[in-house]
Amino acid sequence: MKIRIIYLIIFCSQLTFSQDLKPEYQKFIKSFIANVKSNNKEGVAAFISFPLGRDYPIPNIKNKADFLKRYDQIFDATLKNEIIKSNPAKDWSEVGWRGIMLNQGTLWIDTDGKIISINYQSQAEKNLSNKLIAAEKAKLHPSIAKFKAPEYILESSKFRIRIDDLGNNNYRYASWSVKQKMSEKPDLVITNGKWIPDGSGGNSYFDFKKGDYLYRCYIIVLGTNDSPPATLTIYQNNKTILEQEAIIVE
Repeated sequence: MKIRIIYLIIFCSQLTFSQDLKPEYQKFIKSFIANVKSNNKEGVAAFISFPLGRDYPIPNIKNKADFLKRYDQIFDATLKNEIIKSNPAKDWSEVGWRGIMLNQGTLWIDTDGKIISINYQSQAEKNLSNKLIAAEKAKLHPSIAKFKAPEYILESSKFRIRIDDLGNNNYRYASWSVKQKMSEKPDLVITNGKWIPDGSGGNSYFDFKKGDYLYRCYIIVLGTNDSPPATLTIYQNNKTILEQEAIIVE
């Protein structure tokens, strides 16, 4: 999730918006701002499209009850202040089919008035993330327990794949049989992987090279109705030898 968000923000920050936001969109944004200003948690919850994604390993927000419980963890003083001080006409911008964003992508709302993404992490969430990552590292096989940040866990019909950010644009691929646990030694580990954005819709892929083989994990954000969340493709000397659909576990 994090990679997709960062890429989308970077892409949109390069655009120039010269027109005021449409009055019909300003109307529901003004209402949203008013609910945030009055700290009306129920009112803010009515604007959220569930589930609401959070950066892994923080769990996504499943429903209204979950959101109300975690409201103060997400809407801290900094985020609320940015929203309250925003000008619906000037600080909120329509970005085609992607929706409407606050400033450079802090928050996204669709044209039906539903919040689809909050790309801000409070200190409370950062602390929780660090705690969860530490707990996760303790459960992994020692050979892969060191990394900067977790990215994805994918499962195909045959494999469980873990992708971690080692820092400095260096990603690691670790895989097991889908029946194995990540506390067991991986069958395959490849480092020096690269992340490559693919188009402006948020799709991207990771490439991992080992000898004559290339392992590509493709993350599908924008696809057709029958597109899987991800795919695993293995090439040998540029020839496809395996291709499987995958789900994103985390």
